[in-house]
Amino acid sequence: MSGAHVPVMVDEVLELLDPVPGACVVDGTVGLGGHAERIAERIGPSGCLIGIDRDREALKRAARRLERFGNRVQLVHARLSFLRDAVAGSGRSHVDGVLLDLGVCSIHLDTPERGFSFRADGPLDMRLDPSAGETAAELLSRLTADQLAGVLRDGGVPNPRRLATALKHHQPIDTTRQLADAVRSVPQRRRRHHPATLVFQALRIAVNDEFGELETGLVAALDSLRPGGRLAVLSYHSGEDRRVKRFLAEEERGCICPPEMPVCGCGRQARVRRIGRGRAPSSSEIGRNPRARSARLRGAERC
Repeated sequence: MSGAHVPVMVDEVLELLDPVPGACVVDGTVGLGGHAERIAERIGPSGCLIGIDRDREALKRAARRLERFGNRVQLVHARLSFLRDAVAGSGRSHVDGVLLDLGVCSIHLDTPERGFSFRADGPLDMRLDPSAGETAAELLSRLTADQLAGVLRDGGVPNPRRLATALKHHQPIDTTRQLADAVRSVPQRRRRHHPATLVFQALRIAVNDEFGELETGLVAALDSLRPGGRLAVLSYHSGEDRRVKRFLAEEERGCICPPEMPVCGCGRQARVRRIGRGRAPSSSEIGRNPRARSARLRGAERC
């Protein structure tokens, strides 16, 4: 298992989180356990790692990868927004570090039956938890053209209204190939990536409410950190990165009173100190792992 999945920017994540022996760290999106494995090695036998994921198949694979660490690793089937509950369920009130590695992992993209990729035909599902919620095909069928245009716009898709109209015209769309063909039927400017890439990403984000989960999860992560604890967030989409950057800036700001007020009336205190600026993977890492190319790492320390 260790060679089957390469975690993104793992050295930079470890540098930012700085886990020490005996620390308790939450991996709020444990995936296949690549980052969790390296963190567990650093915190030693007296530390603890709480791994959360909404995908049961990912948790099964992570459990095999992390089996050698025994009961110092606890894996929880839950959404990111339930991070605070997962920490409380472990018997702790606060932790020393939280990692959020957003997006999808290789089993999602490489398993046609999950419907995340157009490289092979499969059912248009896209659910991170296949046991809950509506599929991408059901979402496409239910939304009006205006609502679908909003979903595509939020996902950063160019010409969202024209694409939404075309997708509604091609209904029913039940497979990944049908969706890719429908997108390809709309004339677009030539781009570096396949024209369906951003459409698939936007629908996946909507199906799984990833932006909503992120915003709730960031609050839960910060609430769960002890003073001096570290938060690290890896994002792979400009919409995710903007939300992370805005959240950390607001939490670092403190007082939000108008400048003309001579004395603070809001009483709001800064809750974090940002650590550095957003970091991108090195060119050598992108060469080894092209899926890392869009990654951005941001971090902060709890005040």
